Amino acid sequence: MNIMDMFNADNLKKMQDTMAQAQEKLRKIEATGEAGGGIVKVTLNGEYQCVDIFLDPITVDPRDIPMLQILIKSAYSAAWNKLKNEVTPQSLPNILGDLPDFFKNN
Repeated sequence: MNIMDMFNADNLKKMQDTMAQAQEKLRKIEATGEAGGGIVKVTLNGEYQCVDIFLDPITVDPRDIPMLQILIKSAYSAAWNKLKNEVTPQSLPNILGDLPDFFKNN
């Protein structure tokens, strides 16, 4: 089979569907980072988008906004690091599904 056969309409549709499934799986992966003993929490999805922020009411002190900013940044960094450790080259086969097999079989 030559390389042009790999890129016929059926194969391209299959690749597109597989990539859409992989993106959906990434959106469903979530990691939450905490700061200040859990009074600030930030949750990211597998696309590194912030999907939730939790602030304990105790953190909202208008006289200490810089501390709240530090806590939010710290929680975001913790979530980012958790997610980075979850979405690794080793986890890609689970995320990509049969996309690598598609190239092997064609």
